[in-house]
Amino acid sequence: MLGASLDRNAIVGVARHCVVYFRANLLSIKHIKHWQNYLNGISFVSIRVLDRYRWGALRDVNPIVRRRSAAWQLTHVLAAAALVSACGNGAQPPGGPPPVGVDVAVVEQRSIIEWDEFSGRIQAVDTVIVQPRVTGYLAAVHFDEGSVVAAGDLLFTIDDREFRATVAAQQADIERAATRRDLAQLDLARAEQLAAAQAISAEEFDQRRGELRQANADLNAAQAALDRAQLDLGFTRIVAPIAGRVGEALIEPGNLVVPAQSPLTSIVSIDPIHVVFEGDERIYLKYQAQAAAGERPSSRDVPNPVHVGLAGDDDYPFEGVMDFVDNRIDPATGTIQGRAVLANPDGFLIPGLFARVRLLGSGEYDALLIRETAILTDQDRRYVYIVGSDNTAQRRNVELGRSVNGLRVVTAGLSGDEQVIVNGVRKVFFPGAPVQPSVVPMDPSHEPTTASSD
Repeated sequence: MLGASLDRNAIVGVARHCVVYFRANLLSIKHIKHWQNYLNGISFVSIRVLDRYRWGALRDVNPIVRRRSAAWQLTHVLAAAALVSACGNGAQPPGGPPPVGVDVAVVEQRSIIEWDEFSGRIQAVDTVIVQPRVTGYLAAVHFDEGSVVAAGDLLFTIDDREFRATVAAQQADIERAATRRDLAQLDLARAEQLAAAQAISAEEFDQRRGELRQANADLNAAQAALDRAQLDLGFTRIVAPIAGRVGEALIEPGNLVVPAQSPLTSIVSIDPIHVVFEGDERIYLKYQAQAAAGERPSSRDVPNPVHVGLAGDDDYPFEGVMDFVDNRIDPATGTIQGRAVLANPDGFLIPGLFARVRLLGSGEYDALLIRETAILTDQDRRYVYIVGSDNTAQRRNVELGRSVNGLRVVTAGLSGDEQVIVNGVRKVFFPGAPVQPSVVPMDPSHEPTTASSD
């Protein structure tokens, strides 16, 4: 009988052997206890099943129970065989697992410069809302919407007939005032001759002199009115105040336009162009401390470099320099505004675009760098595995800085001459595990590529 050939002591021995093997080679104490409880449970169930199967009366009396007993017995035999196989068939002594293949790289040491990243918006250096300066009816639009215009290009005209008439009337007033002035000059000349002969009173002489002054004043007023009328006539021709790209015509010809109430269009400058962004108090205090220590100059004093990328860019293809830092922190947001200026000769950058901004964040310093794939997490701690002289994995807790060109800065935990496991680290189950290292460059970009076949 199959039940008679299955010895419960053999199953218990297999389970105990597996626990010893796992304890010696693979698992931590916590995992060993879990597996030991699991195997003890299997052994206990197997023993109960064997005892039940040994009830001859039950086996002989009920054929259905006999068939079910044989099935359960076969299941546990297979489970015991799997455990024996997983534990090395019980023949291999607990001497440790074979070395696992891993890739290792020496910690990279290089001089780096940190860059801080911000989110910002592209903004025109000059933005003008074109408005009329006189009241009148719009006569014509002289530009293509969305086109590039030069300073002084004609954009709109207002019906100027009324303004021309005003200029003509003011010119007539000037001629009238000039005639009165000439007459007053003649009267004063005659009064001077009569006064020399004492043929005119002093009061009448003073009146003639006053009339000349009045005539000169009237002439000056008429000239000023003519200048104003000519200005208004000139304002009927609305020209571009700056060079740039013009927007939509907001008012069509035939409509009445009023100064300060009827915006006509807008113009934004193209080259150069600004990018505006904001940083928090922490970054501002960091820059102030670096400037005080001489590690990084303030962007108020030096045009620190800036790299800019757009929403569709993987890198930062546009370069510029800082040209403004605000004089206060906004208490509502806790941020301070910064601004950089970029060259934009082709007009590719337009106001309103979202921008990713990288600003010089530190001076140059020596740093230790490792791959991101080498870093493991243990709750709130970060650690890596290094390879010792005996080709065993040793754990090192590390403190990390920021990412630089795909590598992570290590601020504490490594000295710089260690070989760090960068690939295959998940195969290392515990410190001291034997490994078979293969040396590769720390920077993946320097690693040779090999063709792979499916």
